[in-house]
Amino acid sequence: MKAVAPLLEPTHQELWRRVSEWGQRVLRPKSEPANDGDARREARTILREIGEGGWLQALESQDLRALCLVRDAMAGESPLADAVVAIQALGATALILGGDTTLRQQWVPGIIAGDVMAAFAMTETDAGSDVAAMTTTARREGDCWVIDGEKHLISNAGIADVYLVFAKTTPGAGSRGISLFLVPSDTPGMSFEGAQVLAAAHPLGRIRFRNCRVPDSALVGQRDRGFKLGMQTLDRLRASVGAAACGMASRALEEAVAHARQRRQFGQLLSDMPVIRSKIGQMATDLDAARLLVYRAAWEQAHGMERISVSAAMAKLFATETAQRVVDEAVQIVGGAGVVIGHPVERLYRAVRALRIYEGASEIQRLIVAGGIFDEATRA
Repeated sequence: MKAVAPLLEPTHQELWRRVSEWGQRVLRPKSEPANDGDARREARTILREIGEGGWLQALESQDLRALCLVRDAMAGESPLADAVVAIQALGATALILGGDTTLRQQWVPGIIAGDVMAAFAMTETDAGSDVAAMTTTARREGDCWVIDGEKHLISNAGIADVYLVFAKTTPGAGSRGISLFLVPSDTPGMSFEGAQVLAAAHPLGRIRFRNCRVPDSALVGQRDRGFKLGMQTLDRLRASVGAAACGMASRALEEAVAHARQRRQFGQLLSDMPVIRSKIGQMATDLDAARLLVYRAAWEQAHGMERISVSAAMAKLFATETAQRVVDEAVQIVGGAGVVIGHPVERLYRAVRALRIYEGASEIQRLIVAGGIFDEATRA
Protein backbone atom coordinates (compact mmCIF):
# COMPACT_ATOMS: atom_id res chain seq x y z
CA MET A 1 0.00 0.00 0.00
CA LYS A 2 2.99 2.29 -0.45
CA ALA A 3 1.29 4.20 -3.24
CA VAL A 4 -1.53 5.44 -1.01
CA ALA A 5 0.35 5.77 2.31
CA PRO A 6 0.17 9.61 2.24
CA LEU A 7 -3.64 9.37 2.13
CA LEU A 8 -3.85 7.17 5.23
CA GLU A 9 -3.46 7.70 8.97
CA PRO A 10 -1.25 5.49 11.18
CA THR A 11 -4.39 3.74 12.44
CA HIS A 12 -5.24 2.83 8.85
CA GLN A 13 -1.78 1.39 8.29
CA GLU A 14 -2.24 -0.82 11.35
CA LEU A 15 -5.72 -1.84 10.19
CA TRP A 16 -4.30 -2.86 6.81
CA ARG A 17 -1.64 -4.99 8.47
CA ARG A 18 -4.18 -6.76 10.69
CA VAL A 19 -6.94 -7.32 8.15
CA SER A 20 -4.48 -8.50 5.50
CA GLU A 21 -3.01 -11.06 7.91
CA TRP A 22 -6.50 -12.18 8.90
CA GLY A 23 -7.61 -12.50 5.30
CA GLN A 24 -4.63 -14.65 4.34
CA ARG A 25 -5.02 -16.82 7.42
CA VAL A 26 -8.81 -17.21 7.56
CA LEU A 27 -10.18 -16.52 4.07
CA ARG A 28 -7.46 -17.74 1.68
CA PRO A 29 -7.65 -21.41 2.74
CA LYS A 30 -11.41 -21.54 2.11
CA SER A 31 -12.44 -23.32 -1.06
CA GLU A 32 -15.09 -21.74 -3.24
CA PRO A 33 -18.61 -23.01 -2.44
CA ALA A 34 -19.59 -25.79 -4.83
CA ASN A 35 -23.15 -24.60 -5.37
CA ASP A 36 -25.67 -21.93 -4.43
CA GLY A 37 -26.76 -23.73 -1.29
CA ASP A 38 -23.18 -23.94 -0.07
CA ALA A 39 -22.64 -20.27 -0.93
CA ARG A 40 -25.61 -19.27 1.20
CA ARG A 41 -24.39 -21.27 4.18
CA GLU A 42 -20.82 -20.01 3.73
CA ALA A 43 -22.00 -16.38 3.54
CA ARG A 44 -23.56 -16.70 6.99
CA THR A 45 -20.39 -18.31 8.34
CA ILE A 46 -18.20 -15.59 6.86
CA LEU A 47 -20.46 -12.87 8.25
CA ARG A 48 -20.05 -14.30 11.73
CA GLU A 49 -16.26 -14.47 11.31
CA ILE A 50 -16.12 -10.91 9.99
CA GLY A 51 -18.24 -9.68 12.87
CA GLU A 52 -16.09 -11.48 15.43
CA GLY A 53 -13.00 -9.93 13.87
CA GLY A 54 -14.48 -6.45 14.27
CA TRP A 55 -13.93 -5.70 10.59
CA LEU A 56 -17.21 -3.81 10.20
CA GLN A 57 -16.51 -1.21 12.87
CA ALA A 58 -15.77 1.35 10.16
CA LEU A 59 -19.50 1.44 9.42
CA GLU A 60 -20.34 2.95 12.81
CA SER A 61 -17.89 5.82 12.33
CA GLN A 62 -18.49 5.94 8.56
CA ASP A 63 -14.72 5.80 8.01
CA LEU A 64 -14.60 5.21 4.26
CA ARG A 65 -10.83 4.77 4.19
CA ALA A 66 -11.08 1.97 6.75
CA LEU A 67 -13.91 0.32 4.82
CA CYS A 68 -11.89 0.55 1.60
CA LEU A 69 -8.93 -1.11 3.30
CA VAL A 70 -11.13 -3.95 4.58
CA ARG A 71 -12.64 -4.57 1.14
CA ASP A 72 -9.25 -4.21 -0.56
CA ALA A 73 -7.74 -6.83 1.75
CA MET A 74 -10.64 -9.29 1.61
CA ALA A 75 -11.72 -9.20 -2.03
CA GLY A 76 -8.65 -10.94 -3.39
CA GLU A 77 -8.85 -13.66 -0.75
CA SER A 78 -12.58 -14.28 -1.00
CA PRO A 79 -14.93 -12.41 -3.36
CA LEU A 80 -17.79 -13.85 -1.31
CA ALA A 81 -16.43 -12.26 1.87
CA ASP A 82 -16.20 -8.93 0.07
CA ALA A 83 -19.81 -9.26 -1.07
CA VAL A 84 -20.87 -9.88 2.53
CA VAL A 85 -19.07 -6.72 3.66
CA ALA A 86 -20.54 -4.70 0.80
CA ILE A 87 -24.16 -5.50 1.62
CA GLN A 88 -23.70 -4.98 5.35
CA ALA A 89 -22.22 -1.58 4.48
CA LEU A 90 -25.21 -0.65 2.32
CA GLY A 91 -27.68 -1.63 5.02
CA ALA A 92 -25.92 0.12 7.89
CA THR A 93 -25.16 3.26 5.91
CA ALA A 94 -28.74 3.68 4.69
CA LEU A 95 -29.98 3.43 8.28
CA ILE A 96 -27.34 5.85 9.54
CA LEU A 97 -28.03 8.42 6.81
CA GLY A 98 -31.79 7.96 7.28
CA GLY A 99 -31.48 9.69 10.61
CA ASP A 100 -34.02 7.62 12.56
CA THR A 101 -32.46 7.07 15.98
CA THR A 102 -34.76 4.19 16.92
CA LEU A 103 -34.11 2.16 13.76
CA ARG A 104 -30.41 2.88 13.94
CA GLN A 105 -30.14 1.74 17.56
CA GLN A 106 -32.27 -1.32 16.91
CA TRP A 107 -30.49 -2.65 13.82
CA VAL A 108 -27.08 -1.09 13.12
CA PRO A 109 -25.19 -2.66 16.07
CA GLY A 110 -26.32 -6.13 14.98
CA ILE A 111 -25.34 -5.49 11.37
CA ILE A 112 -21.87 -4.36 12.45
CA ALA A 113 -21.44 -7.27 14.88
CA GLY A 114 -22.36 -9.79 12.18
CA ASP A 115 -25.44 -10.93 14.08
CA VAL A 116 -27.87 -9.45 11.55
CA MET A 117 -27.51 -10.05 7.81
CA ALA A 118 -28.81 -7.17 5.69
CA ALA A 119 -30.15 -6.94 2.14
CA PHE A 120 -30.56 -3.85 -0.05
CA ALA A 121 -33.67 -4.36 -2.17
CA MET A 122 -33.66 -1.74 -4.89
CA THR A 123 -33.29 -3.53 -8.24
CA GLU A 124 -36.22 -4.85 -10.26
CA THR A 125 -36.51 -6.63 -13.60
CA ASP A 126 -37.11 -3.35 -15.45
CA ALA A 127 -35.47 -1.03 -12.94
CA GLY A 128 -31.71 -1.39 -12.77
CA SER A 129 -29.77 1.77 -13.55
CA ASP A 130 -33.14 3.47 -14.07
CA VAL A 131 -34.24 3.20 -10.46
CA ALA A 132 -37.23 5.49 -10.98
CA ALA A 133 -38.79 2.84 -13.24
CA MET A 134 -39.49 0.54 -10.29
CA THR A 135 -43.04 -0.74 -9.91
CA THR A 136 -43.02 -1.93 -6.29
CA THR A 137 -45.49 0.24 -4.36
CA ALA A 138 -46.27 1.05 -0.75
CA ARG A 139 -49.65 2.52 0.13
CA ARG A 140 -50.74 3.91 3.45
CA GLU A 141 -53.53 2.11 5.33
CA GLY A 142 -54.19 3.49 8.78
CA ASP A 143 -50.96 3.37 10.76
CA CYS A 144 -49.39 0.83 8.38
CA TRP A 145 -47.78 0.69 4.95
CA VAL A 146 -48.78 -2.07 2.54
CA ILE A 147 -46.04 -3.13 0.12
CA ASP A 148 -46.69 -4.94 -3.16
CA GLY A 149 -44.23 -5.83 -5.91
CA GLU A 150 -41.15 -7.83 -6.79
CA LYS A 151 -37.40 -7.32 -6.57
CA HIS A 152 -34.70 -9.31 -8.35
CA LEU A 153 -30.93 -9.67 -8.32
CA ILE A 154 -31.01 -8.97 -4.58
CA SER A 155 -27.88 -10.00 -2.69
CA ASN A 156 -28.63 -12.13 0.37
CA ALA A 157 -32.20 -12.74 -0.80
CA GLY A 158 -33.54 -15.68 1.17
CA ILE A 159 -30.89 -15.56 3.90
CA ALA A 160 -31.02 -11.94 5.11
CA ASP A 161 -32.53 -11.06 8.48
CA VAL A 162 -33.65 -7.60 7.37
CA TYR A 163 -34.34 -5.98 4.01
CA LEU A 164 -34.03 -2.30 3.07
CA VAL A 165 -36.83 -2.06 0.51
CA PHE A 166 -37.42 0.76 -1.95
CA ALA A 167 -41.01 1.33 -3.07
CA LYS A 168 -43.10 4.01 -4.76
CA THR A 169 -45.27 5.90 -2.30
CA THR A 170 -46.40 8.68 -4.66
CA PRO A 171 -47.23 7.17 -8.07
CA GLY A 172 -46.41 9.39 -11.02
CA ALA A 173 -43.78 11.39 -9.15
CA GLY A 174 -40.83 9.45 -10.57
CA SER A 175 -37.77 9.45 -8.35
CA ARG A 176 -39.39 12.04 -6.10
CA GLY A 177 -42.05 9.54 -5.06
CA ILE A 178 -39.90 6.67 -3.75
CA SER A 179 -39.56 5.78 -0.06
CA LEU A 180 -37.36 3.35 1.84
CA PHE A 181 -38.68 0.79 4.33
CA LEU A 182 -37.06 -1.62 6.75
CA VAL A 183 -38.70 -5.04 6.46
CA PRO A 184 -37.64 -7.92 8.77
CA SER A 185 -37.42 -11.26 6.97
CA ASP A 186 -40.25 -12.82 8.99
CA THR A 187 -42.76 -10.15 7.96
CA PRO A 188 -45.96 -11.78 6.58
CA GLY A 189 -46.51 -11.04 2.92
CA MET A 190 -42.83 -11.09 1.97
CA SER A 191 -41.50 -14.24 0.32
CA PHE A 192 -38.29 -15.53 -1.22
CA GLU A 193 -39.11 -16.51 -4.80
CA GLY A 194 -35.91 -18.36 -5.68
CA ALA A 195 -32.20 -18.06 -6.26
CA GLN A 196 -30.54 -16.39 -9.22
CA VAL A 197 -27.19 -18.11 -9.61
CA LEU A 198 -24.16 -16.10 -10.71
CA ALA A 199 -21.00 -17.42 -12.33
CA ALA A 200 -19.22 -16.60 -9.05
CA ALA A 201 -20.45 -17.77 -5.66
CA HIS A 202 -22.84 -15.12 -4.40
CA PRO A 203 -26.26 -15.50 -2.72
CA LEU A 204 -28.66 -13.70 -5.05
CA GLY A 205 -32.35 -13.99 -5.71
CA ARG A 206 -35.88 -12.68 -6.10
CA ILE A 207 -38.25 -11.54 -3.39
CA ARG A 208 -41.97 -10.75 -3.64
CA PHE A 209 -44.29 -8.59 -1.59
CA ARG A 210 -48.00 -9.37 -1.47
CA ASN A 211 -50.03 -7.24 0.87
CA CYS A 212 -46.94 -6.99 3.07
CA ARG A 213 -47.79 -4.78 6.02
CA VAL A 214 -45.18 -2.85 7.97
CA PRO A 215 -45.74 -0.22 10.68
CA ASP A 216 -45.23 3.47 10.06
CA SER A 217 -42.05 3.18 12.13
CA ALA A 218 -40.55 1.02 9.33
CA LEU A 219 -40.16 4.11 7.12
CA VAL A 220 -36.45 4.98 6.87
CA GLY A 221 -35.98 8.72 6.56
CA GLN A 222 -38.75 10.85 5.11
CA ARG A 223 -41.59 9.80 2.85
CA ASP A 224 -40.77 10.20 -0.86
CA ARG A 225 -37.08 10.82 -0.06
CA GLY A 226 -36.01 7.21 -0.48
CA PHE A 227 -34.43 7.70 -3.88
CA LYS A 228 -32.24 10.51 -2.58
CA LEU A 229 -31.31 8.43 0.47
CA GLY A 230 -30.46 5.45 -1.73
CA MET A 231 -28.29 7.56 -4.02
CA GLN A 232 -26.52 9.14 -1.02
CA THR A 233 -25.81 5.66 0.31
CA LEU A 234 -24.41 4.43 -3.00
CA ASP A 235 -22.45 7.65 -3.48
CA ARG A 236 -20.84 7.35 -0.06
CA LEU A 237 -19.82 3.72 -0.59
CA ARG A 238 -18.96 3.82 -4.30
CA ALA A 239 -15.22 4.21 -3.78
CA SER A 240 -15.21 1.03 -1.69
CA VAL A 241 -16.32 -0.93 -4.78
CA GLY A 242 -13.17 0.36 -6.42
CA ALA A 243 -11.21 -0.83 -3.40
CA ALA A 244 -12.63 -4.33 -3.83
CA ALA A 245 -11.60 -4.22 -7.47
CA CYS A 246 -8.07 -3.27 -6.43
CA GLY A 247 -7.99 -6.20 -4.02
CA MET A 248 -8.94 -8.62 -6.78
CA ALA A 249 -6.42 -7.09 -9.17
CA SER A 250 -3.70 -7.23 -6.53
CA ARG A 251 -4.26 -10.94 -5.92
CA ALA A 252 -4.29 -11.61 -9.67
CA LEU A 253 -0.99 -9.76 -10.05
CA GLU A 254 0.47 -11.73 -7.15
CA GLU A 255 -0.53 -15.03 -8.77
CA ALA A 256 0.83 -13.94 -12.16
CA VAL A 257 4.19 -12.94 -10.70
CA ALA A 258 4.49 -16.18 -8.71
CA HIS A 259 3.69 -18.24 -11.80
CA ALA A 260 6.10 -16.30 -14.01
CA ARG A 261 8.95 -16.82 -11.55
CA GLN A 262 8.66 -20.61 -11.62
CA ARG A 263 7.27 -21.47 -15.05
CA ARG A 264 9.72 -22.29 -17.85
CA GLN A 265 8.90 -22.05 -21.54
CA PHE A 266 11.30 -22.31 -24.47
CA GLY A 267 14.26 -22.79 -22.14
CA GLN A 268 13.72 -19.76 -19.91
CA LEU A 269 11.57 -18.50 -17.08
CA LEU A 270 8.50 -16.51 -18.07
CA SER A 271 9.76 -13.76 -15.75
CA ASP A 272 12.78 -13.30 -18.04
CA MET A 273 10.68 -12.79 -21.16
CA PRO A 274 10.27 -9.14 -22.21
CA VAL A 275 6.62 -9.65 -23.19
CA ILE A 276 5.76 -10.95 -19.70
CA ARG A 277 7.76 -8.20 -18.01
CA SER A 278 5.88 -5.64 -20.09
CA LYS A 279 2.55 -7.09 -19.00
CA ILE A 280 3.52 -7.16 -15.33
CA GLY A 281 4.80 -3.60 -15.50
CA GLN A 282 1.54 -2.34 -16.98
CA MET A 283 -0.57 -4.32 -14.51
CA ALA A 284 1.33 -2.92 -11.51
CA THR A 285 1.18 0.64 -12.82
CA ASP A 286 -2.55 0.46 -13.49
CA LEU A 287 -3.18 -1.02 -10.06
CA ASP A 288 -1.33 1.79 -8.31
CA ALA A 289 -3.23 4.38 -10.36
CA ALA A 290 -6.53 2.74 -9.45
CA ARG A 291 -5.69 2.67 -5.75
CA LEU A 292 -4.71 6.33 -5.81
CA LEU A 293 -8.10 7.27 -7.25
CA VAL A 294 -9.93 5.10 -4.71
CA TYR A 295 -8.13 6.40 -1.65
CA ARG A 296 -8.22 9.98 -2.92
CA ALA A 297 -12.02 9.80 -2.90
CA ALA A 298 -11.99 8.27 0.58
CA TRP A 299 -9.55 10.94 1.80
CA GLU A 300 -11.77 13.69 0.43
CA GLN A 301 -14.75 12.35 2.35
CA ALA A 302 -12.70 12.13 5.55
CA HIS A 303 -11.64 15.75 5.14
CA GLY A 304 -15.13 17.10 4.81
CA MET A 305 -15.45 17.60 1.10
CA GLU A 306 -19.14 18.32 0.54
CA ARG A 307 -19.46 16.31 -2.66
CA ILE A 308 -17.22 13.48 -3.71
CA SER A 309 -19.58 12.21 -6.41
CA VAL A 310 -17.16 12.83 -9.27
CA SER A 311 -14.04 11.50 -7.53
CA ALA A 312 -15.96 8.46 -6.28
CA ALA A 313 -17.32 7.81 -9.78
CA MET A 314 -13.81 8.11 -11.24
CA ALA A 315 -12.52 5.70 -8.59
CA LYS A 316 -15.15 3.05 -9.24
CA LEU A 317 -14.96 3.45 -13.01
CA PHE A 318 -11.19 3.26 -13.33
CA ALA A 319 -10.61 0.65 -10.63
CA THR A 320 -13.23 -1.81 -11.85
CA GLU A 321 -12.27 -1.46 -15.51
CA THR A 322 -8.60 -1.79 -14.55
CA ALA A 323 -9.25 -4.86 -12.41
CA GLN A 324 -10.99 -6.55 -15.33
CA ARG A 325 -7.90 -6.00 -17.51
CA VAL A 326 -5.43 -7.01 -14.81
CA VAL A 327 -7.26 -10.23 -14.01
CA ASP A 328 -7.57 -11.03 -17.70
CA GLU A 329 -3.83 -10.52 -18.18
CA ALA A 330 -3.15 -12.74 -15.17
CA VAL A 331 -5.17 -15.51 -16.79
CA GLN A 332 -3.16 -15.03 -19.97
CA ILE A 333 0.14 -15.29 -18.08
CA VAL A 334 -0.91 -18.32 -16.05
CA GLY A 335 -2.16 -19.96 -19.24
CA GLY A 336 -4.30 -23.08 -19.30
CA ALA A 337 -4.27 -23.50 -15.52
CA GLY A 338 -5.85 -20.07 -15.26
CA VAL A 339 -9.10 -21.26 -16.80
CA VAL A 340 -9.37 -24.45 -14.75
CA ILE A 341 -12.03 -24.23 -12.06
CA GLY A 342 -10.41 -23.84 -8.67
CA HIS A 343 -7.40 -21.77 -9.67
CA PRO A 344 -7.32 -18.39 -7.90
CA VAL A 345 -7.22 -16.35 -11.10
CA GLU A 346 -10.07 -18.35 -12.61
CA ARG A 347 -12.14 -17.58 -9.53
CA LEU A 348 -11.24 -13.90 -9.77
CA TYR A 349 -12.03 -13.87 -13.49
CA ARG A 350 -15.61 -14.88 -12.75
CA ALA A 351 -15.97 -12.60 -9.73
CA VAL A 352 -14.49 -9.36 -11.07
CA ARG A 353 -16.95 -8.89 -13.93
CA ALA A 354 -19.90 -7.97 -11.70
CA LEU A 355 -18.04 -4.99 -10.21
CA ARG A 356 -18.42 -3.07 -13.47
CA ILE A 357 -22.20 -3.38 -13.19
CA TYR A 358 -23.45 -3.26 -9.61
CA GLU A 359 -23.84 -0.05 -7.59
CA GLY A 360 -23.75 1.95 -10.81
CA ALA A 361 -22.49 0.54 -14.10
CA SER A 362 -19.37 1.98 -15.73
CA GLU A 363 -21.53 3.82 -18.26
CA ILE A 364 -23.37 5.60 -15.42
CA GLN A 365 -20.06 6.55 -13.77
CA ARG A 366 -18.90 8.18 -17.00
CA LEU A 367 -22.08 10.24 -17.08
CA ILE A 368 -21.56 11.32 -13.46
CA VAL A 369 -17.99 12.41 -14.23
CA ALA A 370 -19.05 14.29 -17.36
CA GLY A 371 -21.93 15.94 -15.48
CA GLY A 372 -19.51 17.20 -12.85
CA ILE A 373 -17.18 18.61 -15.49
CA PHE A 374 -19.98 20.49 -17.26
CA ASP A 375 -21.37 21.77 -13.96
CA GLU A 376 -17.94 23.13 -13.06
CA ALA A 377 -17.59 24.73 -16.50
CA THR A 378 -20.98 26.42 -16.08
CA ARG A 379 -19.97 27.88 -12.70
CA ALA A 380 -16.64 29.14 -14.01
